[in-house]
Amino acid sequence: MMSSLDALFGAPADRPHAPDLALDSGFGGLEGDALDLVARRYGDRGLAVSRERFSSRRQDGDIVCTAREKADDRIVGTLSVRFDGPQGLHADLLFKTELDDWRAEGVRLCEFGGLAVDRHSHDPKRVLAQIFHLGYLHAHRRARCERLVIEVNPRHIGFYRRCLGLVPLTAARHNPRVNAPAVLMSVDFLSIREQISLWGGQPDRLASARSLYPLAWDKATEASLLARLP
Repeated sequence: MMSSLDALFGAPADRPHAPDLALDSGFGGLEGDALDLVARRYGDRGLAVSRERFSSRRQDGDIVCTAREKADDRIVGTLSVRFDGPQGLHADLLFKTELDDWRAEGVRLCEFGGLAVDRHSHDPKRVLAQIFHLGYLHAHRRARCERLVIEVNPRHIGFYRRCLGLVPLTAARHNPRVNAPAVLMSVDFLSIREQISLWGGQPDRLASARSLYPLAWDKATEASLLARLP
């Protein structure tokens, strides 16, 4: 989904005078600077990019989250939150059997996609942690989705497992949308909620946690942001 993930984890977490981030979200599709960032980051890894792949379906209430560095008004992170509905999810193209098993059990699914972080941002780990937290607020706390699914290039499995707790569920399959292999990864949103509750708002514990959750917001900040969601 995103290039240079292991390098991202190895970057400093608390750079002096890192610019404040402005997190935003709303209904619609990726466009403008956010779409340019996705195209740039996916293109860095030789992945095919098309507007159709990354545009959200407004009729299903999809959300696009962005992170912007206030200092120079530059978008440094994007994430699309796709809710399951009559048209299904992007992951159905390769993993419909697995997704249908959850649907048959009544599990409410949500898919994160279009994830990109600017490698030149001042604190890429914080960008990723907080834009992921924002997506979680929309998907679980607001929409009550129960399980997150994502499609990941096999070489990034270790990063997503270690940093966000996602678990690989399939062997790699060829994804024609990006002309590259993909693996289905998933995690229960309750597990994410537990990790945020345990680690959120404690950036000084990043090394001991060995995940990105200490860079998530604390309980009070999360409550304030949740109250302001569109």
